[in-house]
Amino acid sequence: MASTPREPNTTSPKIQEALDARDALAAALSRAGVQLPAMDIRSPWPDEREGEASYALVHLGVCSAPVAHALAEVILNGLAR
Repeated sequence: MASTPREPNTTSPKIQEALDARDALAAALSRAGVQLPAMDIRSPWPDEREGEASYALVHLGVCSAPVAHALAEVILNGLAR
C-alpha cells in the first residue's frame, strides 16, 4: 500500500527554510513572467524526533512545454547578463 504525503510540520526550521525558498522562487519566476502550476514542500523522511524532518524539498511539480520553454528562456537571459 502506498503511503500518502503528510502535511509538513511548519514549526521545523528545515520546513520553514524550504517554504521561504519556495516563496522566493515563485516570486522571482512571477516577476520574470513564469508561473509553475504546482510548487509545494515535501519532507520525505521524518527524523526520529517526533516526526520532524531533517530536511525538506521544494517540489517544483510538472509544467507544460510552453512553461518549460519560458523557464529556459528566463535562465538563459540571466546567464547572458
